Amino acid sequence: MSQITIEHNPSEEKLKELGVANWSIWEKEVSKFPLDFGIKETAYILEGEILVTPKGGEPVRIVPGDLVVFPVGLQSNWEVVKPLRKHYKHG
Repeated sequence: MSQITIEHNPSEEKLKELGVANWSIWEKEVSKFPLDFGIKETAYILEGEILVTPKGGEPVRIVPGDLVVFPVGLQSNWEVVKPLRKHYKHG
């Protein structure tokens, strides 16, 4: 099964190397919705909190400072607990 991977508080060097500061920004209000990933997404959480529950899996709590990889084919339900602001990159 496709797994969500999370690195907590990656180093400034790693963030610079990935070019996170230049990635697009996505914001979402408190809400619940299904989200399926047709492509891999890497995200860096700036603000907020989300609970992501993969289909058939346990909820994953994602908070500011987390660098997260959502794999291709992931089917999930999202609960935005606190208004979300994240950098993201596809592919």
